[in-house]
Amino acid sequence: MPNMDPKKTAMPVQEPNVRNKNFNEVALGYTYEQAVNEAKRCLNCKNKPCQSACPVAIDIPSFIERVANEDMEGAYKIISESSSLPAVCGRVCPQENQCEGKCVRGIKGEPVGIGRLERFVADYHREHSTAKAEVPESNDHKVAVIGSGPSGLTAAGDLAKLGYKVTVFEALHLAGGVLVYGIPEFRLPKSIVQKEIDNLKDLGVDIETNMVIGKVITIDELFDMGYEAVYVGSGAGLPRFMGIPGESLNGVYSANEFLTRINLMKSYREDSKTPIQHGKNVAVVGGGNVAMDAARSAKRLGAENVYIVYRRGMEELPARKEEVEHAEEEGIIFKTLTNPIEVLGDENGKVKGMKCVEMELGEPDESGRRRPVVKPNSEFVLDIDTMIMSIGTSPNPLIRSTTPGLETNKHGCIVTNGDDGLTTREGVFAGGDAVTGAATVILAMGAGKHAAKAIDEYIKNK
Repeated sequence: MPNMDPKKTAMPVQEPNVRNKNFNEVALGYTYEQAVNEAKRCLNCKNKPCQSACPVAIDIPSFIERVANEDMEGAYKIISESSSLPAVCGRVCPQENQCEGKCVRGIKGEPVGIGRLERFVADYHREHSTAKAEVPESNDHKVAVIGSGPSGLTAAGDLAKLGYKVTVFEALHLAGGVLVYGIPEFRLPKSIVQKEIDNLKDLGVDIETNMVIGKVITIDELFDMGYEAVYVGSGAGLPRFMGIPGESLNGVYSANEFLTRINLMKSYREDSKTPIQHGKNVAVVGGGNVAMDAARSAKRLGAENVYIVYRRGMEELPARKEEVEHAEEEGIIFKTLTNPIEVLGDENGKVKGMKCVEMELGEPDESGRRRPVVKPNSEFVLDIDTMIMSIGTSPNPLIRSTTPGLETNKHGCIVTNGDDGLTTREGVFAGGDAVTGAATVILAMGAGKHAAKAIDEYIKNK
């Protein structure tokens, strides 16, 4: 019998006043019974509108039907045909704007919990299956992938399944890209990321860490080593700042540095060799998912007051609704329609406050959102000792500056000819944040899938 409940099966979570003091995962995941119950809400639409909104084109109704019939391994097989990182996607994808946004059940109620079911299936497989992926027969062709984030890992996995010998070159000492340095443990446990990477290694993918392409080795040298194509999925890790006075004071971080030191270097631990400042009053400037991650991390470090400072209103926040709700539950204070104009310091060069102005929304700008304008005579000082800038990132210039013939735009993003990711340099493909600027994990994965297909056709034609 179908489940016609208009609401999703609730996801068990840690209590807010417990979880805001630890880095354990907030959402606890469905039980077996909850997953089967939620799967039965799916109408199994023939035209599959949810699948059309999935950047990696997972056959969503089919995998959910398997869950409803309690065939969890069958469900996993369907998902893994399209996605190399199902346990990751089930946790961090903005399903509300993609697959769930197209779900028919969402017309008169809440959509099916597609992301929650994907997470359950991936976790069930990880916990119950002992089978390893079979290494495909080699086609004797080599491809290099730069960056081990979601885009690079997806491209590597798809190419490995086609028989290519794939080597992933990662600049840091640990593979995973933004999945390990950017997204906190309480949203995405690193053990889960590592398991997904291990699955790719089982397919025959090699991963070389501490390899800064453009410094240790260049793209030209990769071709000299016998690689027939190169995929650049190096992300957008260069932080942006506002350019206001006081940004060089002690206690001002980029969100990138703040989260990397917490997630990758575990700087919150008492025995850390690279400790991070535990501020009492912390302001995070920005309104995206990264800003929510930074604010919630600061709260877990023991901050008494953590502010999200955003120049537009609550309705305009670009972060996922769920992340905003979790932040509010955990005690994060939202100071919207507020913009910093100066960071104030004490005689020792440490942050002691932030001068701000109030904003109001005017006419829509080129993005369609109402443009924030300064409210007259609204200046005030926010008492803080730590400031975290989360206003976006751009690609690191190292690859473009060491690769002749590789065209980039004014934002430093690599120029491609469309979905296939072909750049202006022969045999070099690119995708994800290195092309679009900072975006979502699933869009980066979609770019990796398209590029893998294009690389396969390129090498075959060559």
